[in-house]
Amino acid sequence: MAVPAPVSPSSFADRVIAWQRQHGRHDLPWQNTRDAYRIWVSEIMLQQTQVGAVIGYYQRFMERFPDVATLAGASPDEVMRHWAGLGYYSRARNLHAASSLIMEQHAGRFPGTQEALEALPGIGRSTAAAIRAFAFGARAAILDGNVKRVFARHAGLAGYPGEQKVERQMWAMAEQRLPAAGLEPYIQGLMDLGATLCTRTRPRCADCPVQADCVASREGRTVELPTRKPKRALPQRETIMLVLLRDGAVLLEKRPPTGIWGGLWSLPEVEDDAGARQLAQSLGGDWKSREALQVIEHGFTHYHLSIQPLLLTRIAPVTTAQEPGREWLPLAQAHGAGLPAPVKKLLTGLAAGLPLFG
Repeated sequence: MAVPAPVSPSSFADRVIAWQRQHGRHDLPWQNTRDAYRIWVSEIMLQQTQVGAVIGYYQRFMERFPDVATLAGASPDEVMRHWAGLGYYSRARNLHAASSLIMEQHAGRFPGTQEALEALPGIGRSTAAAIRAFAFGARAAILDGNVKRVFARHAGLAGYPGEQKVERQMWAMAEQRLPAAGLEPYIQGLMDLGATLCTRTRPRCADCPVQADCVASREGRTVELPTRKPKRALPQRETIMLVLLRDGAVLLEKRPPTGIWGGLWSLPEVEDDAGARQLAQSLGGDWKSREALQVIEHGFTHYHLSIQPLLLTRIAPVTTAQEPGREWLPLAQAHGAGLPAPVKKLLTGLAAGLPLFG
């Protein structure tokens, strides 16, 4: 493993601060505030998600849940509905759970210590540090994905950042390079560098304020650093989703609170044609024979999912009563419902009359 190149912490920080003040981002909707709640929500949304994808969700989320009390008082369904499409749904569940704990254990006031913040669901070391820095002015080091990339390239640090040994080295580097003053523009500057200049592909090294002593730039190693996660073949899974239509509405089922798409509404899933017939018969009425729609391919972090939607339409009244955990959603409302992204896309296409047959 390469030894990080020597660098003056003050020189590195001073250059990042000067660059951020002149060229960094200053008008994001969660900036220019000391509101720990707004900062927290933005930090959670930005985990594994790019700024451009987050802005619209953040603004809508803030309109509906402007403070921690409002979020804590909302139903899980409503929170998930405002998160639907952003992915990594455990983040939304953790937000909701943490908001309740803040109300119960901290009288509705955001805690300001590292330990208290990390005790809340979904908040790790780096997120807690970012909240403390931006909301409370604390001197705390962060280490998100963008900052790891900047440090790995600048110091020429090889090794996958997800490995404990490498991560420990990066945390030591993050602590060492903290400036005595100008902490907030420094922290924001590191994030901005990784997001706008020191990007995964095609980094703009010529515009970087720390290029002069960047090992990766000097040695032509920006492609190899940071070291990528060792590749492994993703498992392939398949499922059948039933699109059961009656009078312009589709049957939805509530998914379990944990697991993929936890807490969202989705289409019923079956293993085979026999399962499809059995479910349709259990609902009563007469259903047309199945029509296969286009297969949907959807990737997750740990596996790839192939979805075969089957369309069944009611041709006689349904006599069974509504069951808990099921509801009929008008297709015209699919675009605004708390559904997994591929399901929402499918139902929105059906409502628009798009050709979706296989």
